[in-house]
Amino acid sequence: MITTKILIGYAFYLPIAIFLTYYVSRTLFKNSKIFMLDIFKGREEIANSTNKLFETGFYLLNLGYALLILELHLSDNTYQSLIENLSFKLGGFSIYLGIMLFINLFLFFRGKKKTNHSPKVEQ
Repeated sequence: MITTKILIGYAFYLPIAIFLTYYVSRTLFKNSKIFMLDIFKGREEIANSTNKLFETGFYLLNLGYALLILELHLSDNTYQSLIENLSFKLGGFSIYLGIMLFINLFLFFRGKKKTNHSPKVEQ
């Protein structure tokens, strides 16, 4: 019976973790195109390529972490234990996603700052 509850937990955890990762990634990288274009001085091809690489890395890191913390430990064989464990896992994963979001924003702002301080190259 405990195996059934753990499988139920996985059936809830995985889609939610995948959706959260997808939602944060889509929001971040849809809106970061402007930063990339500014950082790369309007060179759209390199800005889009770099943005796509950041996005791929973001997916790999976050989905990898979501799978890494997948294991559920139920203290007893109750649905209350399952829900508490799931909320702890998903809450921790949401905090991790938020930290990753801010790290990416920091990198974008840092790139913009470096671009503004670098000497202008005439074309």
